Amino acid sequence: MPEGLKLDTPRVEDGAAIWRIARDSGTLDLNSSYSYLLWCRDFAATSVVARDGNGEPAGFITGYLRPQRPGTLVIWQVAVDATARGRGLAAAMLDGLTLRVAEESGIDSIETTVTPDNTPSNRLFASYGRRHSAAVAKEVLFDAGLFPEDGHEPEVLYRIGPVVFPGAGARR
Repeated sequence: MPEGLKLDTPRVEDGAAIWRIARDSGTLDLNSSYSYLLWCRDFAATSVVARDGNGEPAGFITGYLRPQRPGTLVIWQVAVDATARGRGLAAAMLDGLTLRVAEESGIDSIETTVTPDNTPSNRLFASYGRRHSAAVAKEVLFDAGLFPEDGHEPEVLYRIGPVVFPGAGARR
């Protein structure tokens, strides 16, 4: 974990800061501010926030358990504030979140979608697979033609797993 930062479960009060980090990322599809408040309320157990020394969010990951595959954590968004980039925070948040959810819910795989031009996210998930000696399969989930005429790139599905989490299951 980068010095001066700690992982925590998001709270509703973090919703506005998480929305700002997403907005300022320049790469994420920005959801409504209301949706980030709901995410912090309803999906806090499958999400994470990194806090700086003042307790303010410096990064976040939102996720949920896939209803048809409850052993799969879907990573929705990953963002790190500009002031905390370049320190390995995204990888630390992803590792910490997946271990926590594995301990609490028994996941053994993760899924996410990434656009081809999002180099940092493509690297993050490829390196996660390597760090955890897990298979990484990629395929187009949503072709660009499925999106409204807004120039959205295809969303490539990453399926990573099975992942073995040492010590997971201790709290189940």
